[in-house]
Amino acid sequence: MHIVDGALSNPVVIGGAIAAAGGIAMGLRSLDLDRIPTAGVLSASFFVASLIHVPIGPSSVHLILNGMAGLLLGWAAFPALFVGLLLQAVFFGFGGLTVLGINTVNIAFPAVVAGMLFGRLIARGTPSQGAIWGGVGGAFAIAATTGMVAFSLALSGDEFLPAARLVFFAHIPVMAIEAILTGFSVLLARKVKPELFIREAAT
Repeated sequence: MHIVDGALSNPVVIGGAIAAAGGIAMGLRSLDLDRIPTAGVLSASFFVASLIHVPIGPSSVHLILNGMAGLLLGWAAFPALFVGLLLQAVFFGFGGLTVLGINTVNIAFPAVVAGMLFGRLIARGTPSQGAIWGGVGGAFAIAATTGMVAFSLALSGDEFLPAARLVFFAHIPVMAIEAILTGFSVLLARKVKPELFIREAAT
């Protein structure tokens, strides 16, 4: 899911950097003191989960957990996920620094959209109903992320179209796993600290 340095055309890299800067700015404005610990935990969870790669053919897949970040943080998912991506690029060479912007957009923007679409639905009804919507949100975030990664590759040239298709189909199992993980996480959060979703739904 991390696009590496040199894989994309300059316009895509520059456009991604500008879009990421805007998303991070919006996220920092919405990140109040109460949610900083949540942002830190989710950033660390993303950092650790996406370090574990499972080979599939010539590529590999990993968990992302961006759906949960978007459901809990909204726009604040941008700076939280950006920090995780930055640390991965610096310490482990995942992705790269020149593509940090587009990688952030591809992972964080679907998270924000998932929060917008499913945050209010999670806050309503029973915890079990919220868990179902959380699972849908988690799968949606992965599907949208793979779609955006594929689109980024396709914009950089027709030679990347086979890789773009591989990215999407290789992550179908990840969508199912993240749906289960996000659903159970939402169920626990709704029972232990339901105000997390109520506050996000009100914003």
